[in-house]
Amino acid sequence: MVLGIVGLGLIGGSFAKAYKRTKHVVYAADTDKQILKLAEINGDVDGELTQEKLKDCDLILLCIYPGAALSYLKENGPFFGEKPVIIDCCGTKRVIVEDAMKLAEEYGFTYAGGHPMAGRQFSGFKYAQADMYDGAPMVIVPKDFNDIAFLERVKSLLEPAGFGSISVTTAAKHDEMIAFTSQLAHVVSNAYIKSPTAGLHKGFSAGSYRDMTRVAWLNPDMWTELFFENKDYLIKEVDILMDELKQYRDALANDDRETMRALLAEGKLRKEQIDSNS
Repeated sequence: MVLGIVGLGLIGGSFAKAYKRTKHVVYAADTDKQILKLAEINGDVDGELTQEKLKDCDLILLCIYPGAALSYLKENGPFFGEKPVIIDCCGTKRVIVEDAMKLAEEYGFTYAGGHPMAGRQFSGFKYAQADMYDGAPMVIVPKDFNDIAFLERVKSLLEPAGFGSISVTTAAKHDEMIAFTSQLAHVVSNAYIKSPTAGLHKGFSAGSYRDMTRVAWLNPDMWTELFFENKDYLIKEVDILMDELKQYRDALANDDRETMRALLAEGKLRKEQIDSNS
């Protein structure tokens, strides 16, 4: 298989390492030529993904910001040809999928939206791992949900990455879910660490602190773009959380132990129910 990767950050770099471990051919493009050179020296890519090589790829993964991904599709649409499947790996889907589908129709290339549900708190090629996607879910947003042959083709093309499951959904459902499972967690973690007490935590913290603050290590530029592309769903989740937090605060302020215990018991039960259905 010949894989093309656009963007050698954490996501693209991990794809490159994953496909090279099973001896596939990997070409890559990155605005930072030093990163591309390093990846070649490390043996993680076989060369630069030039416009001439696009038509030779079986799969092309766009591992860049949504706006940059659309610009890449517009610029290179006439050169993809009919062979490769192009999948973006952006963190939101509604904006990019709608525009990318139009470009695919215009230029005759094959496209699907995608989102690998794996990552680390750090960004950049130096943190990329060959096993980052092992067992992780991959979300696909296709043009035609009834095209089983295409979905099987996508599954086969993504097999070297090691995903544990592939889910098929709509762009809107993806963005609604991701606002809760990912974006809200990044907002909470980033806000939580801003407490003045955080600077004094040494010697007083363990697993709870580490878990809550892990994703405060984020890329501000990328997450700002993703938050605003999905602001309707994210605002909804932030409002729900704020309403819930107010109940805990009010119970404390009113010295209402019965309400506090009920809130905690309700949260514990909800967690048990969700985990048992996972």
